[in-house]
Amino acid sequence: MASTETTGLAKTTGVTKTAGDGQDLAGLEAGLDALESQAGPARTPVRQVLVQKVLPPLSAVLLVLVVWQALVSFEIVDDPSKLPAPSAVWDEVHAAWLRGTLLDYIWTSVSRGLLGFLLALVIGTPLGLIVARVRFVRAAIGPILSGLQSLPSVAWVPPAVLWLGLENSMMYAVILLGAVPSIANGLVSGVDQVPPLFLRAGRTLGAKGLRHTWHIVLPAALPGYLAGLKQGWAFSWRSLMAAEIIASSPELGVGLGQLLENGRNASSMPMIFLAILLILIVGIAIDLLIFSPLERRVLRGRGLLVKS
Repeated sequence: MASTETTGLAKTTGVTKTAGDGQDLAGLEAGLDALESQAGPARTPVRQVLVQKVLPPLSAVLLVLVVWQALVSFEIVDDPSKLPAPSAVWDEVHAAWLRGTLLDYIWTSVSRGLLGFLLALVIGTPLGLIVARVRFVRAAIGPILSGLQSLPSVAWVPPAVLWLGLENSMMYAVILLGAVPSIANGLVSGVDQVPPLFLRAGRTLGAKGLRHTWHIVLPAALPGYLAGLKQGWAFSWRSLMAAEIIASSPELGVGLGQLLENGRNASSMPMIFLAILLILIVGIAIDLLIFSPLERRVLRGRGLLVKS
């Protein structure tokens, strides 16, 4: 009788399911171990990188060159003053290389653009944090930042020339006025998308003030902040090109924008196409070398990067 009651009590409390529960726990542990072993970063084979990352853009460039050459060869566009042959542009590249000016064109613009962007980063990041965290400042400055972001960068060139003259400081001023609003607004957008649970958890763990901002807010807002940085660089580069095209002076040197303007003044389409291609190549290179690796690292750290 007692054994019967004990058996019934065991069934009631679920003691008889201990074996099944043990099997379930063992299966769960094995699954977690397998998942952990698969989650580790694996080195992508070189052949796969070439096929998936290098071959597609090279194919696109080759297709553009083939179409370009076909337009010239079949005389669909038979006026060299409107569309030069790829060989003519290559001759311009070769001549600039022999003169030793090709790398100077690139470095003059890239050094200005990167330095101006770093200055915009130093100014735009704390400004974005203040706007995002202080309601009064957000109500006062937020609409102004949005308006400045929509303002064409070329509009700042004439007043910058009058304020600062034909000097490098004028170039940096135009870059800052174009890039700072984008960086600040990107950070504001990232902070707005931080889940409130993260903020409450940080305060519960004792993170307050600057520690709360550095360890909780900024890491959680990183995706939106990175998007703002990419847009800020795009505005920096476009602002610089506009300033170099409009404002020319021997003291400023010859950047890519000035090279484009020199081609227009000389009615040289090969020089114009050379400047356009160099501007495009620099923009693509900065994205591939700086922003794309940062974006992949952020996505991988959040488990959002899906391996194809």
